Amino acid sequence: MTSRYRVEYALKQHRRDEFIEWLKGLLAVPFVLHAVKSNGITSVDEIKSTSEAKRRYAEILLDVEHMVNDYRNSMNTGRLSRLKQLVPNVGLFFTKLPLEKAFYIEDERRSISKRRLVAPSFNDIRVILNTAQILELGTNFHSSSTDDRLKLVTFDGDVTLYEDGHSMEKDSLIIPEIIQLLKKGLYIGIVTAAGYSNPSGDKYYARLKGLVDCVNESEELNDEQKSNILVMGGEANFLFRLQGNRLLFINPKDWILNEMSTWDPQSILETLDFGAKILTDLKIKLGLPALVIRKERGVGLVPEPGVELHREQLEEVVLTCDYKLREFPPACRITYCAFNGGSDVWIDIGDKSLGVKVLQKFLSTKECNVRPHNTLHVGDQFAAIGANDYRARLSGSTCWIANPEETKNCLKDLNVYIDQWATI
Repeated sequence: MTSRYRVEYALKQHRRDEFIEWLKGLLAVPFVLHAVKSNGITSVDEIKSTSEAKRRYAEILLDVEHMVNDYRNSMNTGRLSRLKQLVPNVGLFFTKLPLEKAFYIEDERRSISKRRLVAPSFNDIRVILNTAQILELGTNFHSSSTDDRLKLVTFDGDVTLYEDGHSMEKDSLIIPEIIQLLKKGLYIGIVTAAGYSNPSGDKYYARLKGLVDCVNESEELNDEQKSNILVMGGEANFLFRLQGNRLLFINPKDWILNEMSTWDPQSILETLDFGAKILTDLKIKLGLPALVIRKERGVGLVPEPGVELHREQLEEVVLTCDYKLREFPPACRITYCAFNGGSDVWIDIGDKSLGVKVLQKFLSTKECNVRPHNTLHVGDQFAAIGANDYRARLSGSTCWIANPEETKNCLKDLNVYIDQWATI
């Protein structure tokens, strides 16, 4: 029987990533041509087959690496690159991607070239892309040009730093890796959909208590490094900075982007009103045991206590919201995002591309120019529709993770690559 995951994945075109799917198709060719039976061959044949598969995979990824470089070089020339022709919806690349090296690293971990019955998968390619991105940013950290060095690492909250609906505890294995990044002089930003407008920052502190307490107690960090943690809440609506044992509220006039300052308050109000109406209508239509919650800069559909909404119900709600808001004139005059949070659905004013840009603007000085090519965003929601990390791709390099364990592994690799390159 076909697994539930495979059936759902096949039906949900909006959940796919065109670039990863294209890479998956390329790597399927050597898998088919060089696969052999899993029994009835000698150990020498097995070694030869594995070696040939590894060589072919690496060659393909090296060719794609060159295509990415060509695409990056063509972006400001008006020339249509080969990659753009083959993958029309391919996103932006702010750095080079050493895909061949990343493949060799992940092949050792995931035994991709040794597999005979399971072809390189979506997850294999996703992780290879993550490793390539981290490898490039890590090795560039000691570049002679300070502008090329990684300066800002941002994170989603739920499923990225901690499990969905939970908080960051002091025993989180991610915290030591973040402390090492702070020690290296990097800024850390948490760009979360959670929208708490109270200037006290108490609710954000409650979600991040483990991280805040560990940073404050760390003897490895000086006061300046400890203050390099920022929280951008409600996608791009509420900015806080760590100061001592609390989160200090930053007045919007100190960070608001020009494009955000032109939004008409009436359009924002009408968009939230319309979003609330859509959610209320869907709640009744689908018979959902849920509540419609209105906040200052967002509106959401949240399950009643003790109830869990089905994934298909959440998908129906978020896709309907996205479709109807696209046709709603006031929503077209501002920036918003409708996303499936895993257990609920929210419509927020702003999005994570703006949230990351706000941090870049706020942190940039004459001495420290924070731009997309020296920013890394780590998140779990990168589907084109119904996912709120997707638009962060417009503001910086990204790593697409599936759980907090992968986040820890990515940060561990990043610290290792930075440290190893410093000794070369």
